[in-house]
Amino acid sequence: MNKPEFQFYPSLLNSYGRFINGKLSQLELIDKINRVPASVTAPQQKGIDFETAIIKGVNEEMFNAELLSEVRALLPRPMVKTQVYCEYRMDNVLVYGFVDVIGKILAVDLKTTRQYTAGQYEKDHQNFYLPALKHKGIRALRYIITDFEQVYQENYKAPIDLSFQEMQIKGFCEFVLSNRELITDKKIFSE
Repeated sequence: MNKPEFQFYPSLLNSYGRFINGKLSQLELIDKINRVPASVTAPQQKGIDFETAIIKGVNEEMFNAELLSEVRALLPRPMVKTQVYCEYRMDNVLVYGFVDVIGKILAVDLKTTRQYTAGQYEKDHQNFYLPALKHKGIRALRYIITDFEQVYQENYKAPIDLSFQEMQIKGFCEFVLSNRELITDKKIFSE
C-alpha cells in the first residue's frame, strides 16, 4: 500500500470537531495542528494523575479509594498491555494514537470530565482504535469515564459505524489543504 497523504491523531480530529461546532477558533485549531506548546490546565493534570494512579498505582492517595476500585473493576482482566500504539488506514489518511489498556478482547480508554453526558464518545475519533486493534483480537472498546464523583462507561463493539468520523476526516483534509501555508508541522502531510 502506498504512503498515506495525511497523518492525524484522534485528539486533533476531535479538535476539528470542536472547531466545526464553534468551540475552537481557526487560530486555535492551527496552533493544535502545529503542536504549539500550551500550558497543562489543572483539570488536564488531574486527568493525567488519575490515569497514572489507575494504571501504575502512583499517587493513589490523591483520589477516592472507592472511585479507584470502581474504575479498576471495569478494566480488562488480565490487562495484556498499556499504552498500545494503534494505526488505522482510511483511503489516503493514517489515523494513529495510543489506547490506554488492552486485554484479550477488550480495549479501554480512560477519560476524566467536568460533566458527563450519556453517549458523549459515540462520535469520538478514538473509536478508530477498535478496527485498528482487530488484528490483536480486540472486539470491543470501553470508555471508562469519571467526573470524580461517579463512574460511567460507554461500550462499543466491532464492527462499529465510523461514517460520522470519516465525514469529519474528509472535511479536515480539505481544511488542512486550504490552510497549508499556515501549517509548520509537516508530519500531518506525511512529510
